[in-house]
Amino acid sequence: MATAAGRTSSDAPSNADLEADIRQLRAHIEELTRQLAKTGEHGYGAARRAAAEGVEQLRAQGEAAFESVRGSAQDLEAQIVASVREKPVTSLAIAAGVGFLFALLSRR
Repeated sequence: MATAAGRTSSDAPSNADLEADIRQLRAHIEELTRQLAKTGEHGYGAARRAAAEGVEQLRAQGEAAFESVRGSAQDLEAQIVASVREKPVTSLAIAAGVGFLFALLSRR
């Protein structure tokens, strides 16, 4: 019957063989540790780059949304100014009504 390293069951491993196997295992473990460290550094760098790209993309989207809202607010302002200029009495009555509603709500 053959066992590891080509020895038969009747051959007992010597201390030198065991120490050599242990040294070889330690060398393999050290190499694996170095490889895992490199992989971790690479993964960290990739995650950091992805996060930076995500932040930049979100900033660009936020700026675009802000500009869109700003344009809408300017359009609304222009419509209100035009409406007030066309119908000043109606605009004054609406403003008085809104003020009255706010007064009623604030008393409660």
